[in-house]
Amino acid sequence: MPSPSVRQLARQLGLSHTTVSEALRGSPRVRAETRQRVLEAARESGYRANPLAGALMSEMRRSQTGTFRGSLAIVDLEGAHKRPPHAAPYHQAMTDGAIARAADLGFKADLISTGPRGISLHRLDTILQSRGIRGVFILPTGDFPDMEDFPWSRYSGVYGDYIIDRPPLHSVCPGHYRAMVMMLQILEGRGYRRPGLVLEQGQDNRLFNQWEAAFNAYLHHHEHLTSIPPVMIPKVARGPFVDWFRREQPDVVICHHAVVMEWMTACGAQIPETHGYCCLNLKMSTVPCAGIDLQPELLGARGIELVVAQLLRNEYGAPKFASTTSVPARWIDGPTLKA
Repeated sequence: MPSPSVRQLARQLGLSHTTVSEALRGSPRVRAETRQRVLEAARESGYRANPLAGALMSEMRRSQTGTFRGSLAIVDLEGAHKRPPHAAPYHQAMTDGAIARAADLGFKADLISTGPRGISLHRLDTILQSRGIRGVFILPTGDFPDMEDFPWSRYSGVYGDYIIDRPPLHSVCPGHYRAMVMMLQILEGRGYRRPGLVLEQGQDNRLFNQWEAAFNAYLHHHEHLTSIPPVMIPKVARGPFVDWFRREQPDVVICHHAVVMEWMTACGAQIPETHGYCCLNLKMSTVPCAGIDLQPELLGARGIELVVAQLLRNEYGAPKFASTTSVPARWIDGPTLKA
């Protein structure tokens, strides 16, 4: 049986179309008992909201021209003030990719910051309802994000990093394991035999140690390569790095932070003549070097596609089984490796 319309529900209940519409949106202007009556009737009759129709009406009410552009939210749970400067280009690229793809699909994407210097999750809910927004794309955080208190029953959401458990949502992220294998294959082909991996502990933990796991597995199955234990430190710093570099003597260093090249040079290395360097995320590097492009623009675009797909299927709330979509990384050559 087809889903009834709002006007049909209104006639059935003896209420105005406006009252039923606002009750279904959870508007505080409708009395609690009336809202409950409407929700029960909607549930019994199999009513399902059309998110694009709701977005259209919301946009037309705000627009003098009546031009349709559905609205989505790009939510930044940290804000620029909390994010390390080297991480900002990655987030900006992901945001740009999300906004561009949303426009391609006929939507306007608004960037909204929450957290200590932004708005609360309660205020975010109020803003999204007032704008008729039902789709949310969440930017990566430096830790495991917590949006358990957000009323997800009204929204479709996708997280732009490896995993979110509070609540479990669909996510889109780089293929970190595959990217490491690709990098090691290229380094091996260039003649490097003592690759060394330097990671910040928290950064790899957030990815359930995929960088480290791929590195160790690759070296385990390629016996002609010398297995150097990865260095895992709270924060990349000169002292621990120099101690490790002199002790283990890698011929190529793999790391997120290009500053290690200065410390390698201070230890007598000549890049790329005697030693090489690879960056695990080229968006974090301010100097030309070889490494991995995690394609944050594509990640943002794919995240928006997944949000819109849920809206078109009328899927709201945390899914019963959350899935992770992996986007392959690209190799970018650079002057920090021998040809």
